[in-house]
Amino acid sequence: MKLRTTGIVIIAAVILILKLPLTGNTKKAFHSPEDIQFFTNHKITPLDSGQYFHLPQQCKGCHGFDSLHLANVDINGHDINLYDDWETSMMGMSGIDPLWKAKVSHEIQVNPGHANELQTLCTSCHAPLGHYTAFYKGQPFYTLADLANDSLGQSGVSCHSCHAIKDSTSLGYSFTGEIPYDTNRNIYGPFPGPMPGPMQLYVSLTPNYGPHMSDSKTCSPCHTLISHSVDLTGTPTGSTFVEQAVYQEYLNSEYPTSLQTTCQNCHMPKIEDPIKIANGYTALPGRTPFNLHSFAGANAFMVNLIKNNKTSLGSSAPDANFDSTLVAINNLLKTQTLAVNANFDSTASDTAYFNVSLLNKAGHKFPSAYPSRRAVLQFVAIKANGDTLFSSGLFDSNFEVKNIPSPYSPHFNTINQESQSQIYEMVMGDVNGNVTTVLERAFSQLKDNRIPPFGFTTTHASYDTVKIVGDALTDPDFNKTLTIEGSGRDIVHYNIPLNGYTGALTISAAVYYQAVPPGWLSEMRNYSSAEIDTFLNMYDNADRSPILVSNDTLNNVLITTGIASPKNNSGISISPNPTNDGIVYIKNISRGVNITVNIYNAAGQIVNAEVLLRNENAKVILPNKEGIYFISINEGKKRTTKKIVYLK
Repeated sequence: MKLRTTGIVIIAAVILILKLPLTGNTKKAFHSPEDIQFFTNHKITPLDSGQYFHLPQQCKGCHGFDSLHLANVDINGHDINLYDDWETSMMGMSGIDPLWKAKVSHEIQVNPGHANELQTLCTSCHAPLGHYTAFYKGQPFYTLADLANDSLGQSGVSCHSCHAIKDSTSLGYSFTGEIPYDTNRNIYGPFPGPMPGPMQLYVSLTPNYGPHMSDSKTCSPCHTLISHSVDLTGTPTGSTFVEQAVYQEYLNSEYPTSLQTTCQNCHMPKIEDPIKIANGYTALPGRTPFNLHSFAGANAFMVNLIKNNKTSLGSSAPDANFDSTLVAINNLLKTQTLAVNANFDSTASDTAYFNVSLLNKAGHKFPSAYPSRRAVLQFVAIKANGDTLFSSGLFDSNFEVKNIPSPYSPHFNTINQESQSQIYEMVMGDVNGNVTTVLERAFSQLKDNRIPPFGFTTTHASYDTVKIVGDALTDPDFNKTLTIEGSGRDIVHYNIPLNGYTGALTISAAVYYQAVPPGWLSEMRNYSSAEIDTFLNMYDNADRSPILVSNDTLNNVLITTGIASPKNNSGISISPNPTNDGIVYIKNISRGVNITVNIYNAAGQIVNAEVLLRNENAKVILPNKEGIYFISINEGKKRTTKKIVYLK
């Protein structure tokens, strides 16, 4: 149960609102003494001359918790108010994020000659309202020192940060914190026909219908970040480096086209319940579909770290709200991010052959965004007596992957030694080709094998921004199905030395996610500042356990000497492909074994489909919806997956 602060809504205020016209775009440049007294009595601070943005607390009275349980609740009465869900998201805490502040401090110590420019760039997205207020008022820079005394900046990516973005022609084409704000006291929402009176009275803003608020392009100004590279002396190289390009990764996928899925669909999940979105106005119609303001991403580590240090960081949010955010993050990570399937292939020459398939279910690379983030594929084979026969991708006591080679682990198509681990990450290199975590020194990518989204190709217009780099580019199983790009999948082959072992094996394959792995901080530890020391102390005392995203287990895989088990490339055939009526036929399924058939959509989700088994054949009737499907046939310990295109 979340703890709440009740907003003040009184009858007198409602009477004043009802006297206002409900149409038009009237704004008061100044307020009468009576207005000011009313606002003071009811703790309301409207925009006035020289102001551009509001603190999020100004939105809380209407869009926060409703003590009457009439507004901001779903059809079952569950509280889903916008303010509390947002406050403990990384959006809500971006202005107090201690890792971000430590990293900015690290960067300006490495290149002190660019200190003001670096801080001004970084605050444009982490503290946009403070940054842009300073900019509009003529300040050349907005630094951490400015932020420390500015509650507007410390509010992070708050209500006004997003809802004041106008549908400019530059939206979707301006990046790196270049946000096209409307400074004419307009605010935008996703619902037609907003009631202007209450907002005009209380906060001197006019609400407008803005379809772009439901479009991914509204997220692009801050979720594409391109920096200017410098050499080891701090001298500009004249080139740029793509630190992160989540929006371009999304564009280079099937999500904006055939899947018609936006950033908001996943990170602000829709519910169909009609929601009254403002407290105190029972006449307001319910709005549907409604996007929850949980802003769940993948950074559970930082949310938990801030929760455990909230007093010193300046957050007053209840622990219950943090816990709600952590539940949303873990749900997203475990259900909408990745599917892992382990498969037994064969045995031969004292070797057992397995493969692990990883399907990216996100609309961008996995992992994505800030370059510290990585995913580790762990593979373990356990003998019948409980001893480990083979392991790869294990962590040490400091939560670093064991046996990482210097300077970094390459991408693998086949792993046959315990010293080899598959790590999905982007590795930055400086002008000399050495690994660096100093963002301004990043000159080139040394590795990028983060798993692409479904539909990603090397021929897309955005590919030069979101390249695959390193051995993954030539891996025949990486984002390819029979040389055709866009599978959104990687298959890793494990050739396990048996050393004479026969008997049963238990195979465990799991993917673990780390937002801030220990190696990312190694260069930072060479520097000291209040921000760096504060964060490192919090980090070293935090729970740094990697988060399990997805896993699969094969039980009782029987290993026998001198007998080759059948490979997972049986004579199964599926036709027709493409199908124009949604009906496909599977032939040559093995007899005498337990058969199951699962149908997945392009996002990796199991869908309802009718499967009629007839001995070694089957008939499958797909859902009545065009698209790409994957049919997974499990024959005992063998699994075969086929891609099917349904075009009416």
